[in-house]
Amino acid sequence: MFDFVHKHKILIQIVLAVIFLPFAFFGVDSYFRNSDLGADIGSINGRPITQQEYAQSLQERQAALQRMIGGGSIPPGLLDSPEIKAAVVDGIVRQRLLIDRAVKSGVLIADSQLQQLISEQPAFLEAGKFSNVRYTEILKRQNMTPVQFENGLRRDLMVERVGDAYRSTAIVSNAVADRLLRINAQQREVSQMVIEPQQFMAEAKLADDAVKQYYDSHQDEFKVPERARVEYLVLALDNIAAQTEVSPEEVRQHYEQNSKQFAKGEERQASHILITADASFSPAQKANARAQAEKMLQQVRKKPASFADLAKKNSQDPGSAAKGGDLGSFPRGAMTGPFEDAVFSMKVGDISDIVESQFGFHVIRLTAVKGRGFEDVRKQVELDLKRQRASKKFSELAEQFSNLAFEQGDSLKAAAEALKLTVQSGGWVARNGADNKLLNNPKLLQAIFSDEVIKNKRNSEVVDVGSNTLVSARAVEHAPASVYPLADISGGIAKQLMIKQAGQLAAKHGRELLAKLKAGESVAAEWTPAKMISRKDQQGFAPPEIAEIFKLDSGKLPAYAGVENPRGAFILLKVSRTVEAADVDPARRKATADELRQVVAQEQINAYVASLKAKADVKLRLERLEQKPQ
Repeated sequence: MFDFVHKHKILIQIVLAVIFLPFAFFGVDSYFRNSDLGADIGSINGRPITQQEYAQSLQERQAALQRMIGGGSIPPGLLDSPEIKAAVVDGIVRQRLLIDRAVKSGVLIADSQLQQLISEQPAFLEAGKFSNVRYTEILKRQNMTPVQFENGLRRDLMVERVGDAYRSTAIVSNAVADRLLRINAQQREVSQMVIEPQQFMAEAKLADDAVKQYYDSHQDEFKVPERARVEYLVLALDNIAAQTEVSPEEVRQHYEQNSKQFAKGEERQASHILITADASFSPAQKANARAQAEKMLQQVRKKPASFADLAKKNSQDPGSAAKGGDLGSFPRGAMTGPFEDAVFSMKVGDISDIVESQFGFHVIRLTAVKGRGFEDVRKQVELDLKRQRASKKFSELAEQFSNLAFEQGDSLKAAAEALKLTVQSGGWVARNGADNKLLNNPKLLQAIFSDEVIKNKRNSEVVDVGSNTLVSARAVEHAPASVYPLADISGGIAKQLMIKQAGQLAAKHGRELLAKLKAGESVAAEWTPAKMISRKDQQGFAPPEIAEIFKLDSGKLPAYAGVENPRGAFILLKVSRTVEAADVDPARRKATADELRQVVAQEQINAYVASLKAKADVKLRLERLEQKPQ
């Protein structure tokens, strides 16, 4: 049981993130507002894929994209692109087929396993114990019953079990892992010579009609999208909360009444460098791993500022190495015993001795201590209290805002005066996006470019753009899609064509030099100082250059290659010597073999799904993905 729960903790955390965060981005009602959009978008073995199922999956995928960029701005067209929609439908088909196969194969998740997994999730704990009240309340806020949540989680676990069958049987030999490690670690000494287009600008000549011909045949490049200059009005809960007064005594009382919510205990933030050494290692291998860790410890104690760089280059924990070893913040009970004991005995800035755990040897640096007493959370408590008091007023004003924007739709002035808001200028926005983050909302842009706003000169509907923020806008000026006049851009086109032609001349000259070099002829070339590079340490060389460098036959040196870069320059490359990798570290061999097994397993799963799809009766009506609500 413990193995099952431990193995699937990450999966349930992902499931929780998926069901919670989409509502934060899009609003609970958006999941159900358009549930009757029309005909099903397809079927699998006779069972329909409904518009509601598709809409929910699409919302989840869009929320995942938002999380990937940390809540930053994504062009509306990307979130609603045909590629995203097709991927969502493919994901539905994939999951259905794997669940069917799991059921037919007798892959079941026992109720006891599911209950144990759910009962250990921090989101559902209160005072360290599972709270059924908290569990049902959290799900209720997402318009979800425990049965719905548990059935969905059970399906995800069944799909995971089918994948486990492939992950557990994927085979990658040590010889393959060794070969890959040696290839990646091989170093090559490289010099380059850059032939720039500017060297040939004087030789570039344009035909008299070249600019016009290019303009006529590339109209899409010079399109100006449909635009509108807008003004808008914003009603935001945070703005109302900021104007709400609360006394220090009220803040203290609110904290004490909700102490379990705010006081969650001390957390610590740490970074580490891990040299792996698990139970399968021989005494000699463990000794070697400890020696590597000791070497890391000596280096970071000599130069503490180098910790992050050393972790990136040497740590064998793939989850934290790319972040300089940073593990983020965590409370007691989140880490393995020896590691946690060390972290919670350190002071900020301390670097530990070697700490051995079941994963290997750690060098740890404590970067922050985060307390959770009243003073630590006072500002958050105050904001929470203000938002609570402001929420009722926000609801009342939201209804008034919507009514005024509609009933007195020829101006935002009436709504602004009634709600004591300021009409703001939004500048120009395009149908496909806006620089103003607040206005760069797909639904709001759709409302702005509706006939009601553009043709009838009315206020837009009040749109929830997220974070309890409502916006209504109106178009002050409208410009239809057009094409820049040739007279305005002819100079830029001419310059672009000249540079392109100069680049072609540079490439021609570069290839001539390359042919001579490969033939063993002497050429006048000013090579840059040589650099030792590898596939991992590329020393500033671009990926296409790296590809050409490592294609060269290292048995015949010097060897030469050439490649054009995006700026139009031609890069001549010379490899003068190679340095083969030393003996392969056993820990790195194991880590590489594990990664390769995952790749092999994923390819096998993809092939298996493709075979299931070929045998199944899958009918899709993708044109219905574009169906709009009536």
